[in-house]
Amino acid sequence: MTHAEAMELVADHGGTSTQHVNRQTTMLVVGEEGWPLEANGQPSVKWQNANELARQGLPLRTITESEWLHLLGLDETRTEIHKAYTPAMLSNLLGVSVHLIRRWDRAGLITPLRRVHRLPYFSFQDVASARRLSELLAQGVPRREIEKSLGQLAPLFRNGQRSIDQLEMLAHDSRIVFRDQHGLIEPASGQRLLGFDDDPQPTAKHASEARSRLPMTDWTPSRPHEHWGFRDWFDQGRELLEQDEAEESIEAFRMCLMDRPDEAEAHFHLAEALYRCGRSRAALERYHAAVEHDHGYIEAWTQLGCLHAELGEHESALDAFEVALEVHPDFPDAHWHKGEILHGLGRTDEATSHWERYLTFDNRGPWAETARQRLSGAESANNTVAIDGG
Repeated sequence: MTHAEAMELVADHGGTSTQHVNRQTTMLVVGEEGWPLEANGQPSVKWQNANELARQGLPLRTITESEWLHLLGLDETRTEIHKAYTPAMLSNLLGVSVHLIRRWDRAGLITPLRRVHRLPYFSFQDVASARRLSELLAQGVPRREIEKSLGQLAPLFRNGQRSIDQLEMLAHDSRIVFRDQHGLIEPASGQRLLGFDDDPQPTAKHASEARSRLPMTDWTPSRPHEHWGFRDWFDQGRELLEQDEAEESIEAFRMCLMDRPDEAEAHFHLAEALYRCGRSRAALERYHAAVEHDHGYIEAWTQLGCLHAELGEHESALDAFEVALEVHPDFPDAHWHKGEILHGLGRTDEATSHWERYLTFDNRGPWAETARQRLSGAESANNTVAIDGG
């Protein structure tokens, strides 16, 4: 919920909202999009002021956003805060790349609430907490300062211990990284790493270079790798891909597929590596291989749809999203992408049901806002009456 929406709710229920905490304040509502911590790691100034006024005996109550919504009888809105989100949805909501979300999942920093056909669904709070703690550590805030603040704020939040566990992992695990505006940082060491290209768009020159390359890379394993099996090569491939060494990861994934050619997840990651190297057609074939070996691999179907759409093959894209929805009818990403493609083809009447369905899963992110705008535009178009002046 935005500040403007919250202020409107306060006014609708006869209250007065302010930007600052003062002696006339009777309630402080704390949002749940990550911990309310300042840039120095201390609790927010508003929380500190409210805490001090309450200590002085003033009738000032501090509650969470979901508790406040419950008091207003808006339990339906309250459930929005505790919904489960796919990596793509969280990427749009929090500005964290899908690559980093996968990496955090692999390292155990975040834990899926559930998996549906390999697709993880996460708690918004879990990922938002990880992002905020990563930011603070990457900015050089001492771990003890953050831990002290979490302890002070813990009575407000249900996930207090979970965030302390995340902080412990971030402070010690060099595999966990965070991205700021300049690139990747290891919060544990403060080291800056090479960044990911989150949305690779190969230029014509790069595409030509990619087509001219040999299908195999010039990377070769050193002697200790001679007796590696599938799992060793697969983990190596993912590690290289996470380190933005996509070209090198291609060979590792091919090596593991020599051992187990029917492993759908290895085909999926090889497709991603190929795509990030500008080899869209080769990536397309590997995504097809992934779904051939696991028809229910809905992330692979979604990537097929997105790649077909990028290549201008819209009907093939729609077919891929349709299969994804047959496997998992409640898949938000597929509803969103299918709606957008139909809209782009001028088939807005068909797209509306997908935007409406998407909004049942997400009512707060950029995709949700676009879906509402599209629906509003479609409704206006349908209500337009042509008048013949003759």
